[in-house]
Amino acid sequence: MKRNQFVKVLATGSVGATVLSESELQAAAIKAEPKKVLMKVGCQSGGTSVENLEFKARHGVYNIDGGAPKIIEGKGWDLDDSMRKREACEKYGISLDAYHWPLASSGIDKAIFPNVMLGKSPQRDREIEQLQQMIMVAGKTGVPLLNYNTTILPVLRTGRTTDPKRGNASYSTWNYEEALKQNHPKTIAGDVNIDMMFERITYLLDRCLPVAKEYKVKLGNHIADPPTPVGYRGITRWNSPDVFAGIKRFAQLYDSPWHGFNFCIGSIAEGLKDPKTEILPIIKWVGDRKQIFNIHLRNIKGGWNNFQEVYPDNGDMNFLQCVRALRDVGFDGMVMPDHVPHHEAPGSTNEAFAFSYGYIKGLIQAASDEAGA
Repeated sequence: MKRNQFVKVLATGSVGATVLSESELQAAAIKAEPKKVLMKVGCQSGGTSVENLEFKARHGVYNIDGGAPKIIEGKGWDLDDSMRKREACEKYGISLDAYHWPLASSGIDKAIFPNVMLGKSPQRDREIEQLQQMIMVAGKTGVPLLNYNTTILPVLRTGRTTDPKRGNASYSTWNYEEALKQNHPKTIAGDVNIDMMFERITYLLDRCLPVAKEYKVKLGNHIADPPTPVGYRGITRWNSPDVFAGIKRFAQLYDSPWHGFNFCIGSIAEGLKDPKTEILPIIKWVGDRKQIFNIHLRNIKGGWNNFQEVYPDNGDMNFLQCVRALRDVGFDGMVMPDHVPHHEAPGSTNEAFAFSYGYIKGLIQAASDEAGA
């Protein structure tokens, strides 16, 4: 809203409206102006192969999470391989903005470094030494962000749902009641309550955040996907059962610019009863603290205990509202699709990603135009 429009609104308001001074009008007008858009479309799929980098460049994606360098067993990441990844990106004008720290969402039974979240010493200390070395490699390569997970259970789903209105696309689906019927066993971790979960997280970060500060590498934790009821399969996830309370607890562990979130809007929505409205104050709270390092922009139908992962344009959340909220808190990182619908047709995954890139670029352009940028 331009200043003269803002003044006009005040002038035509209610008879009892307060008369503002010139300085107050100026301050209010500045506050009403949308902020400049700083975010950019990104992606974490495909790595740094020539085929993938050309695919990204063809679709206007010039910022990526490049996966991870080769692992040198017992040591950490291969710095030479990391530098080669950066050079491969630079040939296409692509910025290597993040890596995946090998604390993945695949579950404790498949984890490369399981003892961090199992809480086993001294085994976890040896794993943390390698994770510290990886921060060093990222810093020396100029990669400013490591995305990671602090989970024991894997990403949880109960099946797929076909949507005939979208060409029989298949949506990944979670239904808690169905999961109980499937009666999956506990993991090797056994029973882990939320306090135990946070003890293991802080044990890791107490030792890694000082290294992150030294090498100027942010550590972005992904939201556990999905939030679940207390004690499901013996585990209470760090963001469960109240996803916003879990986010606040994790955020407030450290007052550090290197500590924050790989902020998955889809996974957060999975823990909400009304994602469309409830997601916006969460974006504002975390964004105002400057702890949103990366965005996974995926939409869902449904919410707590029952949802489907859909396309960005046909879910319950209004993503233009979300991008506006990110703009207004000054978010300057990547906005990326990560889970996309599937279809049996060859090339359907790349089609879904291409659609998502274009959609995100359109959202960013719309938010930018509103700000007059």
